[in-house]
Amino acid sequence: MQPLQLFGYIFLAILVQVAILSVVAIVRHMKFFDFLKRFFSGTGIKPPEEPVLDTIKDISGFSENGSWSGLRDFYVTNKVFEDKDKNICSFYLSPVDGKPLADFKPGQFLTFQLDGAVKDGDAPLVRCYSLSDGPGGDSYRVSIKRVPPPADRPELPPGISSNHFHDNVKKGDVLKVRAPSGHFFLERGTSPVVLIGGGIGITPMLSMLVDALNSNTNREVWLFYGVRNSSEHAMKSHIEELAKEHDNFHLRVCYSAPKDWDKKGVDYQHKGRVDIDLLRLSLPFQVYDFYICGPRPMLESIVPGLEDWGVPDQRINYEAFGPASINRRSQKQEASGEEFLVTFAKSGISAVWNGSEETLLDFAESNGVAIPSGCRAGGCGSCETEIIEGEVAYNQSPDFDPEPGSCLLCVSRPKKNLVVEA
Repeated sequence: MQPLQLFGYIFLAILVQVAILSVVAIVRHMKFFDFLKRFFSGTGIKPPEEPVLDTIKDISGFSENGSWSGLRDFYVTNKVFEDKDKNICSFYLSPVDGKPLADFKPGQFLTFQLDGAVKDGDAPLVRCYSLSDGPGGDSYRVSIKRVPPPADRPELPPGISSNHFHDNVKKGDVLKVRAPSGHFFLERGTSPVVLIGGGIGITPMLSMLVDALNSNTNREVWLFYGVRNSSEHAMKSHIEELAKEHDNFHLRVCYSAPKDWDKKGVDYQHKGRVDIDLLRLSLPFQVYDFYICGPRPMLESIVPGLEDWGVPDQRINYEAFGPASINRRSQKQEASGEEFLVTFAKSGISAVWNGSEETLLDFAESNGVAIPSGCRAGGCGSCETEIIEGEVAYNQSPDFDPEPGSCLLCVSRPKKNLVVEA
């Protein structure tokens, strides 16, 4: 073979490799279906029509942003404890099929179907956990706190789902997961934002914090984080490192019951709980967007306090864990409106709805009706209930589509007298 001919083959091989790498890069950095259109149009062949692309989406189960319908298998690629007492554990998840991860907004959650957490023959356990890292990574992360029996009711069982994750889920296991969803999230922007997390409510705050700091807008971010003491302080070194690296990030940690060895000014900044007085003393005078996640006492204190402080309703965003919804001032004004009779047929309980509760799920719980629930945000479908008579209105568009003739109690209200199968 002549040297010139050999050089030609080598040059051709290099061109082929460059072409392949270019195609891979294009597919990775642009929407897949846009790539298909451009590919076909570049060949002179008529590009696929939208219905054809929609059929491809339906067959593949994936949308343009990488989202998917139904359940998808994920490997647990790592398991890391995040606090001294090893009661908070992060689980890192990567898709078994190797396809791209779905985009998500910081603050949203994943829904898990935990077949192994229940006895054979029982309905699968469905639970939702907030994503605890910012979007754009090569894996998902959820950070889960082990839930013990209630302190005042030690005879009750501990949290089934959280203890199943801690005790039984290990690296290499496969979990069934629904795509990220949820209406509690931080939009990217430049306006100052205040993040308030109580206990394990820090998880969506972490996702929001990381995304805000990575968005290159120099957005002013305040994080108020309340825990009992250093034993429960999650991701302490990681959060402190972020505060050192970003001048626009202001960290305020509150210990309500510090240990003897916890040092104020080192481990935490304030003794006590996160409350409205601390916010008013700490925050310079300007307009903020507030995002709050925590237990009921925190929400019942801070949300009305912000309203009394004059913060506009649309700038107060919150998410509770457990049965912890609260009445906003706007909802209290609605409570004087029309009343409806709501009947829970299976439980044999009827009560008058007057608008004082935010959702039918809250209304059911306040009247002693036990309803299965997971996300409490219209994402998991756990509270789906058949409507026997009447009609409901949704406070927000649910991410989970209920069957015809059914509703999601966690995000709905009655529009007239209502009878449901619960």
